[in-house]
Amino acid sequence: MRPAFHPTAETIPAVPGAYVLRVDLEVPAAGLPPGRYLYCGSAKGPGGLRARLARHLRTGKSIRWHIDRLTEAGRAAGAWVFPGGDECALAASLAARGFSTPISGFGSSDCTRCVSHLFAWPDGAVLPWEN
Repeated sequence: MRPAFHPTAETIPAVPGAYVLRVDLEVPAAGLPPGRYLYCGSAKGPGGLRARLARHLRTGKSIRWHIDRLTEAGRAAGAWVFPGGDECALAASLAARGFSTPISGFGSSDCTRCVSHLFAWPDGAVLPWEN
């Protein structure tokens, strides 16, 4: 089953899981050129996926995580959610498709399996869950 894309947090379930957040940069930010980016993350705490993604999709927040620098500089367009999912498995599926990791360690500083949880999404590249 294809996961739905959620442009707002209101339709996202309040359960633990993983997500892929789409961020669009129109100007350079955090050492990245303009473009589309995908960030793999997880939400295990209170409010689950809905609470975490509501924060990511909001502007004017304090910088707490790596991804906050991008969502504040660009636009968090929405996310695909995977209740009960694993962020490293999502990152591995993007890496296996040849998506590049523009910043080593981005969002994965506490992870021993992944090079990065941030991927560039070039035009024409098909997401693993869209097949």
